[in-house]
Amino acid sequence: MPANKSGPVPRKKKGRRGRLVAITVVLLLVAGIGCGAFWGVSTVRASFPQTTGSLKLPGLADPVDVVRDANGIPQIYADTDEDLFRAQGYVQAQDRFWEMDVRRHMTAGRLSEMFGKGQVKTDEFLRTLGWHRVAQQEYDTKLSPGTKKYLQAYSAGVNAYLKDHEGSTLSLEYAALDLENDYKPEKWTPADSVAWLKAMAWDLRGNMQEEIDRSLMTSRFTPQQIAGLYPAYPYKRNKPIVDGGAVDPATKKFTPKGSANATPAGPGSAVNGLRSQLSSLSRTVNEVPALLGPNGNGIGSNSWVVSGAHTTTGKPLLANDPHLAPQMPSLWYQMGLHCRNTGPKCGYDVSGFTFSGMPGVVIGHNQDISWGMTNLGADVTDLYLEKVSADGYLYDDKQRPFRTRKETIKVAGGESHHITVRATNNGPIVSDRDDELGNVGKDAPVGNAAPDRGDGYAVSLRWTALDPGRSMDAVFELNRAHDWTGFRKAAAHFEVPSQNLIYADTKGNIGYQAPGRIPVRGKGDGHFDGTYPAPGWDPRYQWKGYIPPAALPYEYNPQRGYIVTANQAVTDEKYPYLITKDWGYGSRSQRINDLIQSKIKDGGKVSTDDMQAFQKDNSSEIARLLTPYLTKIDIKDKYVRDAQQLLEGWDFTQEPDSAAAAYFNAVWRNTLKLAFGNKMPKELRPEGQCLTVRPADETGPADENDTYVRECGERAGDTAQPDGGDRWYEVVRTLLDDPGNDWWKTEDRPGRPGDKNRDQLLAHAMKDARYELTSKLGKNIDNWTWGRLHQMFLKNQTLGTDGPGMLQGLFNRGPWNLGGGEAAVDATGWNAAGGYKVTWVPSMRMIVNLADLDKSRWINLTGASGHAYDTHYYDQTDKWAKGELLPWAYSEDAVKQSGKDTLTLSP
Repeated sequence: MPANKSGPVPRKKKGRRGRLVAITVVLLLVAGIGCGAFWGVSTVRASFPQTTGSLKLPGLADPVDVVRDANGIPQIYADTDEDLFRAQGYVQAQDRFWEMDVRRHMTAGRLSEMFGKGQVKTDEFLRTLGWHRVAQQEYDTKLSPGTKKYLQAYSAGVNAYLKDHEGSTLSLEYAALDLENDYKPEKWTPADSVAWLKAMAWDLRGNMQEEIDRSLMTSRFTPQQIAGLYPAYPYKRNKPIVDGGAVDPATKKFTPKGSANATPAGPGSAVNGLRSQLSSLSRTVNEVPALLGPNGNGIGSNSWVVSGAHTTTGKPLLANDPHLAPQMPSLWYQMGLHCRNTGPKCGYDVSGFTFSGMPGVVIGHNQDISWGMTNLGADVTDLYLEKVSADGYLYDDKQRPFRTRKETIKVAGGESHHITVRATNNGPIVSDRDDELGNVGKDAPVGNAAPDRGDGYAVSLRWTALDPGRSMDAVFELNRAHDWTGFRKAAAHFEVPSQNLIYADTKGNIGYQAPGRIPVRGKGDGHFDGTYPAPGWDPRYQWKGYIPPAALPYEYNPQRGYIVTANQAVTDEKYPYLITKDWGYGSRSQRINDLIQSKIKDGGKVSTDDMQAFQKDNSSEIARLLTPYLTKIDIKDKYVRDAQQLLEGWDFTQEPDSAAAAYFNAVWRNTLKLAFGNKMPKELRPEGQCLTVRPADETGPADENDTYVRECGERAGDTAQPDGGDRWYEVVRTLLDDPGNDWWKTEDRPGRPGDKNRDQLLAHAMKDARYELTSKLGKNIDNWTWGRLHQMFLKNQTLGTDGPGMLQGLFNRGPWNLGGGEAAVDATGWNAAGGYKVTWVPSMRMIVNLADLDKSRWINLTGASGHAYDTHYYDQTDKWAKGELLPWAYSEDAVKQSGKDTLTLSP
């Protein structure tokens, strides 16, 4: 397959007429799928939105204009807030209702209503968590009257669209769904919108996966070995977000450059050693649709802001690119929400990236400020072991009754399914959702104070998102904030998920705020730090409250003149509260720091073009670290030596056409596999990877009397370990100067000795990489390219993944051959245990110019439309793959000038 940086490899551009002919041919081929249905071109086009002329939208007070540019991106103009959000609901339903409908069924644990019995298990787990119930509680008891009014208006707009559309006129997917059942969408509700924040929080929930993984590792590794695989954050090398600062013990107030005598929370020693039974929980968790991407190291983002003192414009420049799973359509929807005259009746003039199904703008700018987000990574979840009986659970030496509720799961084409959800004072018992989980904790060493385990402990989940909050209020408050004070007020309500918020304004100020509801843990029998499951029966391990909002870190106009957030540590070790023990390790953030510093040293200035170039920086830190060791190894085999020579003189960049990048990444993958992956328990190895291994209790040199067993991996490839992220950079960094370390040694087999040191293992990895790429890319290394290995596929998250093969072809697009890589600034992530395919990407990119907002730039991963074969289904992807950005019109004059279609919505 030839390299291709600008578009899907197998598809060539055609004219409009040719494309429709091709569609017709494809649809003729799929005629007869289920009930002998036939889809014609009229069916495909039936759901395309009307974008010109006029339409009636009941409930409007005044006419609303929807101006779309050449990329189909809408800008809405209204005279009242309610009209603005009613129109937003209508327009998003025009383009993305299938996506909205699937998402609300997922957040409510009702996927079985659409897709049948195959989704029952997922629905059981989601009902147990109760996202939609909590969202309804938030709407009923927490949100402001204004927010409720906007949510109601938005819902009314969606429902107005539903009233006049059904089946194939809603989306092509409904035509496919009708082949299986007579499903009809129900009315949209405000809780459907609020529940989306719960799905977002789930995918950004922090270290729950690491908590499970560490527990699973105890079947193979010692506590010291596990600790070595989770090294401390490298504060001296990779700068945290906030440069200094402290919390006053008396006032609990954080001061950016102040000082206080505070003692940081120490390492935890809570319940260690949950064995392989936790793998069942891991599988259940991984079956929940990950709307944002594989949870763990890859979920993140880049954002940074440079003050006007260091820019060519004299005002701040702000960049953001969230790293999420590639999917069709993109998670983001670009949109502008404009009041024709801002005032008491209409207070919004905001533009940016929205979520279909939720009113307001999530990331973007208004007339005065701009903001961006990255995942803070706060540890807001804890797993608790629970001693349970038929009557309740043990807590503080007393038997307590469960909190229970009944749930009925309706199943398309089948009988309804009924479950009982049980909860303790810590939260819902997630182990009830899998038969194997009845034995979770059976082998957990929990000390002499643990109660009789009987048939094992249950597992409950404590999570901040299961308590009602005000994050939906925060979205609207951000949209209408005019200064730093208003921004921080909004941030205080952004409780779940915890996000790093960066800020810039047209007056020249820049800032950062860490928001969120972050727990303060009890110390347990030493220091409880959330790295392992805790004993739920012991009051010493309970949460004691939350970090006071005033104590959360922030910066405002720091002296260095810029702020970088890219999932690294927020503060240094002196911060007195525990935010998490599982930060990202700062590879991307430090690279961005270095790029900015290199530009502004000696009085240099950063331009918008520079910011865009930074976003596409694909330099590999691990290559810079490891390559000097690889090139010094004496390789005798000419076949392998030819590949090794690719690394000599390589500049460590990962362009799509780079043979050196392809080979290095294959060497890195095989190094990790030999040193760590093959030694992992099967619960962490990727599915399909089967090894012949000695049982865990057999130690010492191999001999002919050893008994070997065949073990196959059980983890999905995009969440398996070692994933190759920057945590593994740190692991390997600590071992490079210890060539005899046991991690460099591989197992002896009768007649086949293993590797005995670092250089032997690296030589082994280079050989394996040479033969792996020969099988994937051919013998001739001149034909190797990183992009041919590192491909992105855009898949519809329902029928594009689980539908019949030919049906998937209607909705999916790709592949694209990409550069970049894991933990690079251009974070086209891949999991080294699972393979080279792209598992997360910069899902959008934006650069906001606070000197002239009309000179800002943006790009989406796909396009505005969720309708397969619509012109705007993926019309931005080729540009995105090349690192290009689109002009971002904001002012009314600029929007009119770039406008292509105008639709008037009338009362």
